[in-house]
Amino acid sequence: MTSLQKFNDSTDITMENLTSKTTGNVYVDNPRMSARDVNVFYGDKHAIRDVTIDIAEQEVIAFIGPSGCGKSTFLRTLNRMNDTIDICRVEGQITLDGEDIYAPSVDVVPLRARVGMVFQKPNPFPKSIFDNIAYGPRIHGLTKSKSELDAVVESALTRAGLWNEVKDRLDQPGTGLSGGQQQRLCIARAIAVSPEVILMDEPCSALDPIATAKVEELIEELKEQYTIVIVTHSMQQAARVSDRTAYFHLGDLVEVGKTEQIFTNPSHKLTQDYITGRFG
Repeated sequence: MTSLQKFNDSTDITMENLTSKTTGNVYVDNPRMSARDVNVFYGDKHAIRDVTIDIAEQEVIAFIGPSGCGKSTFLRTLNRMNDTIDICRVEGQITLDGEDIYAPSVDVVPLRARVGMVFQKPNPFPKSIFDNIAYGPRIHGLTKSKSELDAVVESALTRAGLWNEVKDRLDQPGTGLSGGQQQRLCIARAIAVSPEVILMDEPCSALDPIATAKVEELIEELKEQYTIVIVTHSMQQAARVSDRTAYFHLGDLVEVGKTEQIFTNPSHKLTQDYITGRFG
């Protein structure tokens, strides 16, 4: 018996329900990013099916759903990280400030500066704390002098809530920091190049509760300047940090809505079953 058969047997959901249009309003006024009819294939596997959604400026939107539902795959389409996978093919349109990010003329290097990414496992460069932050501004030519670069590094570390903890050891390896500090270092590295959007793929899954709380506080502060998209397995975290929530299942975007509504009064049965723990 396949996992889908098991799911249908246990929830009485038909395939027609799974492939129906997304419940809720997927559109926003003046979106920072927009996806229209996005499909993602890994070889013959259809991983994402006809996803349409807007992402608003200065909001935190959480992508939730069971393992393998496609939420991280879709997140990676937003800065073309799937380009690194040979068998991956993306169809549809994704725009940033109205510009098609998959247009042949788009250079992915500056795109990934505009749409930064923080991964599940902290991945500081094998460099000093200072050089971890300075790397992006240097390669993108964002500073003209050492004093400007110093100011960018201090500003990024301050916004990431890390400056007071590391200011006296900037020449020490970033890999020597604790796990929570490493993740905040990676967030500081992302914001050092002045992105418009920050993508976070389960940024707290490897962290202890104290470090997780610090990252969540940081997300709350950063949304005043940035658009943030976070993938999380923790429904409690999604409820705490996000303004809107999008629920994915088996490659479909099932429901989108205000986070409070999704968690207290979901409209789709699949969303309700996931929120109440019937599966996932």
